[in-house]
Formats: sequence, structure tokens, C-alpha cells
Amino acid sequence: MYATVEELKEFLTRHPEVTHLDAFVIDLCGQAIGKRLPRAQMERLYRSGTPICAAMQLVDVLGNTADPMGHGFSDGDPDGIARPLPGGIQIVPWTGGSYAQVLCELTRARDGEPFWYDPRRVLQGVAERYSELGLTPVVALELEFYLIDLDRGENGAPLPAHSPLTGAPEAQGKVLSLAKLDEFQPILEAIEQSCLTQNLPVTTMISEYGAGQFEINLEHQSDPLLAADHAALLRRAVQGTVRELGYDATFLSKPFPGQSGSGLHLHVSLLDEAGHNVFDPERSDGETRLGQAVAGLQATMHEAMAIFAPNINVYRRFKPDEFTPVTRDWGENNRSVAFRLPASDGASRRLEHRIAGAEANPYLVTAAVLAGIHHGLMAKLDPGEKHSGNAGSEVDASLPLRFWDALAALAQATVLPGYLGADYLKIYHEVKSAELEAFFEEPSPREFAWYL
Repeated sequence: MYATVEELKEFLTRHPEVTHLDAFVIDLCGQAIGKRLPRAQMERLYRSGTPICAAMQLVDVLGNTADPMGHGFSDGDPDGIARPLPGGIQIVPWTGGSYAQVLCELTRARDGEPFWYDPRRVLQGVAERYSELGLTPVVALELEFYLIDLDRGENGAPLPAHSPLTGAPEAQGKVLSLAKLDEFQPILEAIEQSCLTQNLPVTTMISEYGAGQFEINLEHQSDPLLAADHAALLRRAVQGTVRELGYDATFLSKPFPGQSGSGLHLHVSLLDEAGHNVFDPERSDGETRLGQAVAGLQATMHEAMAIFAPNINVYRRFKPDEFTPVTRDWGENNRSVAFRLPASDGASRRLEHRIAGAEANPYLVTAAVLAGIHHGLMAKLDPGEKHSGNAGSEVDASLPLRFWDALAALAQATVLPGYLGADYLKIYHEVKSAELEAFFEEPSPREFAWYL
């Protein structure tokens, strides 16, 4: 279940230069939290784990606890034990090669059982529902991000990245521009090399609409947990690599008001026990089941919005005519819809979920998407007609496209609690509601400009 001492020893034999190991878990907000261990302590980690206060997986984006459901202050903030996952140890190339990292799972100190509120466990619970149907979800994630300057502008605002070629700040992006890829080649090559070193299966990189904005695609996986692991580790690799080169990277959805937003897109198909794609239109029920899957996502979209869009900034993406979903529509090869069916052959038939912001927790997003698909299949829902034109010209007023509205929709959810767990969603709601309340405690410059 967990990595062995033998795996560690084999790794250190191949990498005698390693002096430290970062052991970490992913928290509710999708951030890596953990400890840095010297070489002398690595074997102890692999034999018996290392203590990490359990409530750290339930903190907000600043690391503050809302004491959700009594976890934090009320229970005395007990330790859990972080245990390294098999195959998770990798070199950290942006530290010069003397550091390594390993993704862990947090377990209870008293009996070694995993904590139910680990985001990986939440996703695992949803994925297991497919095993009961003889189905295997195949998942691939795409992440968009901005390269930005290490320095900050007025009021901490991000500044556009300077071009490695000219030294001037980027002013305009261009989607699919090879010239932009050439211009930022040293940085993109370094990111690619870091991913290769860490066995992160990057397939393509493209330039996006925004100035200094890029997209990285990951190879599809028949293990949803592994696909989400790759996304979480990719964000860490991108930011670590570019900082070593004198840049920064942000996965914030809308760092620049006048530029394109950054999203986290999921491609999902389902395999039967024979390994055949159940969405294949050559099957008698292929299109029907694909439609049911989409209908489940339509039905749960409002419940899951606070997971797909986990902070106040993400909602700046949801504007008409920006290729960001503002309706529940689906369609063939149509980027204006929420649920796109990419052009593909029958064996590769899949849906693309285009709603989530790039900073969203990949485990929770994947869990919510798989929950919606499963719900649609089980209830045999109808998605309605496909949209063939611009679905983004008008906003669907029934969608909760403000953070406080999304949190209210989550609190009233009827489908997702049966998949992600009622208690986990309650915790998520408490943490994010407290984070939102704290956000408004500090007066903004606009308050003074408008109302002083």
C-alpha cells in the first residue's frame, strides 16, 4: 500500500547526490504541505512515516483553520502520519539535483487508517463506484498558466513576464503561436525537462491567448488518482522551475483583467471490462451513454461550482464570448460550451469538461466530474439537444456565477454528498466560507476611491 524501504534504497543508490527529501501531502486548496527531511531521516520516513498535524489538510489558502467540524482547535490539533506513496519519489531538478520529493498520504496515528478527508481519498471513493459497474474512467487533465515577473506591481498586482529574447514585458499573447514558443523556449524547455525528470507525462505545450500564457497537456490515465497526481505535481514543477530562472508562474484564473483566463480542463472516457470505450458511437448505446454522462454533469454543475471555482477571482473568467462556460450546453467540437465533445475517432470518443479554474484542487475537480457522470449514467438523464453555435453569448442566470452563490448551492447539494461525502462537503463549505469572510475583512483601495 505504501512505498517500501527497498524503493528508497534503490533510489538513493541511483542518486547518491540527494541530501534532502520533501515529504508532502496535498491539502483542501490543492497546495503541497509537508516537511523537508535530511538524508539521515529518510529511512525512518519509509519505515514508519513522519508526523504532520492532521488539520493542515483542512486549512484555507493562507494556512488558517476554521476548525471545520471540530478539526483543528476543538480536537487539540493531533498529528497524523504521512506515509510515502509507491513510485512517488523523484528528483527535484529546480534545486540543483540534491533534493528529492515524495507524495504522501496522511494516516491516523492510532490505527494507520487513511484520513477520510484527504482529497486523494475523496477521489478514490468516487472512482471505486465505477468498479461496481465494471467501468474504468480514463482521465486526462490540461492546465493553463501565466508566466509573470518575480516583482509585483501596485497593491501586489502581477506584472507581465519579460521576454527572454527582448527583455521587454509581454504585452500581447497569441494562441498557438510558434513564435511565442520560440521566444520563451529556454523557459519552456526547462519546464519540459523538469517534467521528464519527474516522470510527468507531458504531451504538448501551446501558447494561449494571454500575454505570457501557456497550456500544458498531460497524457490520459486509466487511474484517475494518478491523473490528478500528475496535475498537482505539474503545478509544483512549473512554479519551481521558472523561479529558478528568475520568473514566476501563476495558476490564478484571472491574474490580468484584460487578458484571457486560465482553466483546468478534464477529458474523460469510460472503458468496459474488455477495455472498449463505452462512448464509442459504433456501439448501439454509445451515444446514449455519452449523453447520459453529459446530462449528469449538467445536473450537478451548480452544486459543484464552488469546487470548480474555489475563490473569488475565478468568477472573473465567466464572461460572455470568452470561450469560458456560462451555460450548461454541450456540443460537438465546440469551445463555447461547458461540455465539449472533441473531434476524435470512436475509440477515443470522450467529453471535455471546461469549467474549472486552473487553481482548483485537481483531486476534488476530478471527483466532482466523475460523480456527475456516474449520476447521469445511473439516473439515465437526458442532456437535451447539442448546441451547434455560440453558446457563450448570454449567461445562464440559473448558474451560481459568484463565489457566495456557489457556496450556497454547495450547501444545498443533493447529489454530490452521496459521492464526495456529506461531511467532506460540509468541511469544504466551512473552510471556503471562512476564507471568503476573511477576504472581505480588509478594505480595498477601491472602497477608499469610491466612498471616502
